[in-house]
This record gives sequence, structure tokens and C-alpha cells, in this order.
Amino acid sequence: MVATKEMPLKEYVLKGNAACAGCQDMVALRHANKALEGDVIQVVPACCTAVVQSLWPKSGLGIPVLNTAFMASAATASGVRAALKAKGNDHTTVMVWAGDGGTFDIGIQALSGAFERRTDFLYICYNNQVYSNTGTQSSGATPIHAKTTTAWFGKAEPEKMFDFIVAAHEPVYQFTANTSYPRDLFDKVKKAREFEGPKFGHIFLPCPQAWNYPVEKGVEIGKLAVETGYWIQWERVGDEFTLGRHSKRFQDPEKRKPIDEFLKMQGRFSHLYKPKRADKKIKEFEDFIQHRWDMLMRTFT
Repeated sequence: MVATKEMPLKEYVLKGNAACAGCQDMVALRHANKALEGDVIQVVPACCTAVVQSLWPKSGLGIPVLNTAFMASAATASGVRAALKAKGNDHTTVMVWAGDGGTFDIGIQALSGAFERRTDFLYICYNNQVYSNTGTQSSGATPIHAKTTTAWFGKAEPEKMFDFIVAAHEPVYQFTANTSYPRDLFDKVKKAREFEGPKFGHIFLPCPQAWNYPVEKGVEIGKLAVETGYWIQWERVGDEFTLGRHSKRFQDPEKRKPIDEFLKMQGRFSHLYKPKRADKKIKEFEDFIQHRWDMLMRTFT
């Protein structure tokens, strides 16, 4: 893992951008672009990052960025890669930077097509589990029982286990990351540069606006997601699967922190505790966590 003192000093996420206070997207974007050292063309569909990037001729990012329609980011990236190939450029990374709405839901068709074509690009889904930029509506990544503006009493369905959908497309490299562990994120994005073909990164990214927690608690919530077993850190090169060191300690359910520590910090789950604790719903949440662990270990090991 890269040492903090070895992290590149140059910043590609510029000061004074339009991100919300406590936005964890900026943590992820900052370290991902440091890992790519500016040799990147970033494709951004409709999402929070499109707001941060701002309108031409101003920009909150110090890299080339191409905005595209909500559903078209992976298709656009395929075109950018073809153009670079025609110019003889085989070193610049083409990176999609899309939210969960533009990945799990609206962008899944284009993503599937680009992976089938074996497009040489890196697709990053920064997952804040809701359509944050358009009013905090539920997405396919919203957890069961989380409140949104389209699920006032909590979402009735569990989130899609999207990593398995991606794995079925056999990317050359696939990883999960978490903004609370930025050096791990940096290392994985840097590693993605070593592979030719479709790569996919899935980043857990707390959102203070949509999840309703104090802006300074983002890192704490991200760590609790791992320590309760809710979020699993791993990577996969071809068929070679590695469980991340941050998650390995919590593979045993007995060693995990109580899920209450994660849920109680977020206003979107407050209805599970007021006026009466909803034990059945919390148990459903815990059961989903274990189901995802079982699926992951059964599928990849």
C-alpha cells in the first residue's frame, strides 16, 4: 500500500468547486485522479460530479472531462477509446465516473455493451445509494428500509448485488473500495492502469445530504460499514479473488460490530428506532449482509 508521504502532491480536484460540505465524492475523485497522474479523460454522466465539474468554460476539475447523457457514459467511453486508438494513444486512461443511478439503473445497458465489446476503459461507480443530485430518490443501490423521497417509510426491496452482474461480464480487473480507506482506493485505481480491457471499480461513498448525518461523520460511517460487515472490500484479477485486509477481520459474524452502530448514525434509518424499535426490519438488514457475504465467498472462492 502506498505510504501517505509517497502520495502525489498535484491536485486534480480544484478548490472552490460546487461540492456539498462533507462530500465524500471529492475524497474518492481526488485520490483516483492522483493515481492516474492526470493522464486520463474522464466521462461523466448526469450525477453529482457533473455539478462539481461545473459549466464550460469554468471547471472544478483539472483534467479533460466529457459530459454525456445519463444512460450513455459507457458508450461514450467506447467512442473516446476508439478516437485515442486512431490517434495512436495507448497510454491515456479513459475513466467513467458515474453514480449508482447512472450505473445500477439508467446506465446498465451501455455498461453491459461496453464490457461485451471488451472496451479498454475503467468504469468507476461511486455509490451513495440514492439519486442525490435530483432530490434523493431511491435507486437500485438504496438499501432495504432506507428512507428516501420516493420511499417515505423505507424502501421495501434490498439493493441490487451489482458486483455479481459485473462479474458475469468477466472484466479483467474488478474491485471495491471505500472513501474511508483512501490509500486502498489509490492503490486499486493505480493497479487498474496495468490491465488492458474492461475494468470496474465500486466505491462506497456516504452522502451527508441524502443519508442525513453530520457532515464531519463521513469517514466514521464508512469505517463502520466495513466493521459491521455491511461493505466488503475485495478485488479480483480474472478468476483470482482477494478479500481485502480491512474486511478479512470481519468475515466471521461474531467479530463484527453491531449493525445498530452503523444504522443509528443515519437519519434515513431513524424510523427503525422511533417510537419503537423495529427489530424485524433490522434483522432483515442483518440477514441481507450475511447473504451477500455468503454469495461473495461461494461465487469467487
